[in-house]
Amino acid sequence: MIARVQPPALHEGGSDQPAARRAQDASALDEVGSLAHETLGERVTGELRELLIAGRLAPGEKLSLRRAAEALGVSMMPVREAVSRLAADKALEVLPGRAVRVPVLTLAQFRELTRIRLVVEGFAVEEAAKVITAEQIDTIQRHEVAFRDAARADPPDSAGAVLANRHLHFALYEAAGMPSLIEMIGRLWLKAGPILNLDMRHEPRRLDGGSAVIAHAALVAALRRHDPAAARAALEEDIRAAADHIERTARLPE
Repeated sequence: MIARVQPPALHEGGSDQPAARRAQDASALDEVGSLAHETLGERVTGELRELLIAGRLAPGEKLSLRRAAEALGVSMMPVREAVSRLAADKALEVLPGRAVRVPVLTLAQFRELTRIRLVVEGFAVEEAAKVITAEQIDTIQRHEVAFRDAARADPPDSAGAVLANRHLHFALYEAAGMPSLIEMIGRLWLKAGPILNLDMRHEPRRLDGGSAVIAHAALVAALRRHDPAAARAALEEDIRAAADHIERTARLPE
C-alpha cells in the first residue's frame, strides 16, 4: 500500500494587516510553499521508485497520474514532477497524449542491462567484502534467512522473497560505503526491477529451483571470509541465473 504524503498546512494572515506586512508575509509563504512542493516531489518520486524496484509496476503497465495523486494524497503537480524525474532516468516513459507507462525492455536492452549490472554490482560487492563489518554481515544474513524461508514456504511467499531480496542486495551494496555507487545501482534497479521482481512474483519455479538461495548463502559465507573474488562470483551467479530464467520464460520482444 502506498503511504499517504501529507503536505504541511499553511495559515494565511488576516485581512486587517497593513499592505506592506501582507506583502512580506505573502513572500514568506511563497518561499515555504516552494520548499514544501520540492519535498513532496521528492517523496512522491521515492514512493514510485520503490514500486518500480519492487516490481509492483509491471513492464508495459500504464500509470494513471490522477490515481497516483489520489493514493498519495497530493495534487497532480508533485506527481508530474516525479514522473519527469523518473522519465529522465528511463524508468518511465511518456507516450503521445501524455500517457505514462513502465518501459518494456527488448531482449537486447535486457542483456545490455544485465551486463552492466554484473560490472557495477560486482564491483560494489568486491569493495564491500573488503570493509564490511560483522554487524553488517549479520544484517545481510537476516535478509538471506528471510529470503530462504520465503522461497521454501509451501507455497513460496513471492512477495516476502522479493522484499528480502531487495533488502539483502542493497544492504550489501551500502556496505561498500560509496554513495555515488549506490545511486548508480539504484538507477539500474529502476530499469531491471519491474521485470526481475515481477518474474519472481509470478514464477514460483524461480524460487523453487533454489539457485538464488544457494547464491545468497555462498555470498554470505564469502563476506564472512572477507573474500572479494568469491563474493563477486556468488553475486554474478545470482544475477546470471535470474537473467537466464527471464530470457527463457518472459518472451521479451526482439
